[in-house]
Amino acid sequence: MAAVTQQRVRGRPAHPNGPTFLTYTPDGTKLITAGSNNVIRVYTTGSDGEPTNIDDCQENNTALAASNDIFIAGAEDGSVCVYSLDTYLYDRMLTRCTLPIRDIALSPDGMWAAVASDELEIKIVDIRDMTNALYIRDLPKPPKHLSFHPSGSYLAISCTNGIIYIYSISTEEPTLTKKFDGLIRQLEADDERSSRIIWHPDGRAFAIPTATRDVQVVSRYDGERQRTFSGGHMGDITALAWSPNGAMLATSASDRKVLIWDAKTQKVVSRYDYSGVINFVWHPHENIFSFVTSEGELFIYPNFLSSENLQLLQQPLQPAPFIHDPLSETSGNARKTLANGVKHHFEDRARRKGTPDSLDDILGPESGGEEDDFIEDDDGAGYLDDVNGYGKRTNGHLDGLDGPHVKRRATYQSWQPQIHRSFQPGSTPWRGSRRYLCLNLTGFVWTVDQDTHHTVTVEFYDREFHRDFHFTDPYLYDKACLNDHGTLFSCPPSGDNPAMIFYRPHETWTSRADWRTQLPIGEDVTSISLSDSYVVVTTSKDYLRIFTLFGTPFKVYRQKSSPTVTCASWRDYVLTMGNGPVGGDGCTKLLYTIENVKRDGVCQSEDIVALTGNAQIKSVFFSDNGDPCIYDSLGTLLILQHWRTPGQAHWVPLLDTTMLERLTGGRKEETYWPVAVAQDKFHCIILKGGDQYPYFPKPLLSEFEFKIPCTTTVVENSSDNSASEGPRLEESFVRSSLMLSLLEDLFSATNASHGQRTELSRREIEVDKVLLQLLNVECREGEERGMKALEIAGLMRDRSGKMLEASGKVAGRYGRTVLQEKINELAERRLIGMDEEES
Repeated sequence: MAAVTQQRVRGRPAHPNGPTFLTYTPDGTKLITAGSNNVIRVYTTGSDGEPTNIDDCQENNTALAASNDIFIAGAEDGSVCVYSLDTYLYDRMLTRCTLPIRDIALSPDGMWAAVASDELEIKIVDIRDMTNALYIRDLPKPPKHLSFHPSGSYLAISCTNGIIYIYSISTEEPTLTKKFDGLIRQLEADDERSSRIIWHPDGRAFAIPTATRDVQVVSRYDGERQRTFSGGHMGDITALAWSPNGAMLATSASDRKVLIWDAKTQKVVSRYDYSGVINFVWHPHENIFSFVTSEGELFIYPNFLSSENLQLLQQPLQPAPFIHDPLSETSGNARKTLANGVKHHFEDRARRKGTPDSLDDILGPESGGEEDDFIEDDDGAGYLDDVNGYGKRTNGHLDGLDGPHVKRRATYQSWQPQIHRSFQPGSTPWRGSRRYLCLNLTGFVWTVDQDTHHTVTVEFYDREFHRDFHFTDPYLYDKACLNDHGTLFSCPPSGDNPAMIFYRPHETWTSRADWRTQLPIGEDVTSISLSDSYVVVTTSKDYLRIFTLFGTPFKVYRQKSSPTVTCASWRDYVLTMGNGPVGGDGCTKLLYTIENVKRDGVCQSEDIVALTGNAQIKSVFFSDNGDPCIYDSLGTLLILQHWRTPGQAHWVPLLDTTMLERLTGGRKEETYWPVAVAQDKFHCIILKGGDQYPYFPKPLLSEFEFKIPCTTTVVENSSDNSASEGPRLEESFVRSSLMLSLLEDLFSATNASHGQRTELSRREIEVDKVLLQLLNVECREGEERGMKALEIAGLMRDRSGKMLEASGKVAGRYGRTVLQEKINELAERRLIGMDEEES
């Protein structure tokens, strides 16, 4: 396709002479420009009107980045400021450097801003919380350009020493993953010439301007040079950018040319004659191209591409221009994964036996018919192998009896049930070189694989009482537990070294209080837990090993339900889970046992964990009040009620996260990583983008109120909440009754203090208040609700008669005289104890 020289558009004076910058918001509705004066201009896409001016900004702006709601400007005085696109006013200071700002890059999710200055340091600041920041401090020379990978997991830095550094920032501490020398030239930080990395939208490669005035594509994985866009410019390149779909590349240079390249062929398809172009941007969705010059002029070019080139822009995401594209080479040979992720190997399946009247049984064994003797060795020339004395061929040509497909011989494989695999609550699998070993309300424990060893970091939420610590781990710990008293670790066996347990208390009055103990050879740790009293370990030999907090073996026994799955503990109580009998679906039942270790008593023995359908357990833990909780793969949080009484325990759903209001209408697609149940709330980490596990940087905790799934009643287009008040109060009654029951069980098993007894009385009154509100709703609805209203009054716990008296007044207020009389009769019977005799 021949290159087309396009017509010019008129420029708009935007800023004084000097470096000028521009950016679109991700939705493309606004274009923002900044320059050497203290005015930032905001243009509305599609409007020819005057821009909105934001005055009183910093002088000599040197960097600009924007999301849909805000934009961030960096200045020569080292300040980085946030401005609102709703109010067009200054919002806050994000960070400040001691030297001029050179570049700002926003992460793809708009949550982090990377800031480069003339300092030898990169700041990656959380826009929501400026105190939360990551730092890259090992740069030998000042950075010039920054660029986020499309995934947001990597940050590319073009330094003034001509070296490109790529850091992984999906971890608590950014780590250098790649270093490229000799690709870009050495440039001063304020040079108009560019050495910027631009990631291809598919994320597999990046492009950089070279000293030979070409653009080189480089593979991200191995650093190999791929296609080159060459021969287009006679001057040094000042700006470059991929089109949103990666099908085209735009470049500008000091030769007064703006070129548009076809990424697939590396040919120029359009030329534009403009001098001094130093920055430009593609519109995210439309055929618009905008650029600024060193003279402060802004050019907004609608219908930028001609009709013959527009089809390139309208294509879906295009692959990066590789010389040998790995995708095209392997896609035809790659096996496709089934929708459910399971690949059945039918060749290994046992062949089906014939039925008593199958064709083979009817015909009998294979016979040597005429077709079998089609070739006759009548001249003794050896056409037939191994002819016996009767002139027939022997069976030497057949497979042995152990062959995989002997005809009419069925092969069998031993059937294995599907079991629940062991797991460590609160831990995540490896992702890259990092993983979390423990996540709870006390803090975080994570480890980093350093090839020859690991490094472990323990961080607390409350740093007034605990101090974070970090240590080198030669034992390669793979499990951890954390509470207010100490941290527990375990490592798998390695070579001749057996599995080991390591406990480190947070406070001690002796010189050394941590301890290690080795398990017997051949025994591996499957899960661990830590309480205020004991260390609990389950092993691959189905042993439950209990130690005191200072390493004294306290108890060892073998679980009845095996293989073991996991464990949890609280004070003197230990909960263990294991595989039980096989159900009709071929899966083992998950069983749990709760034991009081100190009293040597069993609360629940080999009871079934209430999992529905094909749900899997994701986590098990004790609440802050000591009640066992589980969270399953369907997003349901359950708590165990009456578990201290043998045979009386049952799992009650506290929250079904799939029914949260934030998920209604498909507005959000997210899942939740369970962390804890505390203060009558579910604490979790919100996972987005299909993630199954939390990752780095350290995620924020979210909390949700309990909501027992009682009804799916939804009232639409209602002018008030009266229609939905009944179902809401019914759920509140069930929930408050459950919480009261859990509290009663706790206080009956412990020596309740005066404050705890007061809390119990308050919970009882709270239940009756909910019933009183529910009775009010029933009375308001009409006389026909009278029987239900009377039933509600009978559910009240108050024995003083005050609540029933209030119920009678509510009925009288709505004129329900018959109901009022029956409530008064109920109050009289309860006062003299007749209702207890009847029950």
